[in-house]
Amino acid sequence: MCLAYDVAVSDGVLRGDEQFMMTQMGREIGLSHDFEPHYIPTEGVGKIFDTHRARIAVVINLIRLGYADGTFEIEEQFLLKEVCRLFSFTNQQFAVIEN
Repeated sequence: MCLAYDVAVSDGVLRGDEQFMMTQMGREIGLSHDFEPHYIPTEGVGKIFDTHRARIAVVINLIRLGYADGTFEIEEQFLLKEVCRLFSFTNQQFAVIEN
């Protein structure tokens, strides 16, 4: 959830659509209602999401979150590409997942 927060606020604003989607994501994964997402560095995400399947799911959901407010901002794209790099995905793989 904190990685989702990083994407949502990467453009400087946490919009209502993004907040709603993050709330839905939190419910789906069973987070406590009082959990407060916060910034986390991206360096360790490869250890948290250690299977190819988990990594694909994370990237898909982060892209969905990036589009939640109607625009996939350049800052959101940059952060997602960094996550993909840490997951050892190529730019071509990112493009396939995004489409």
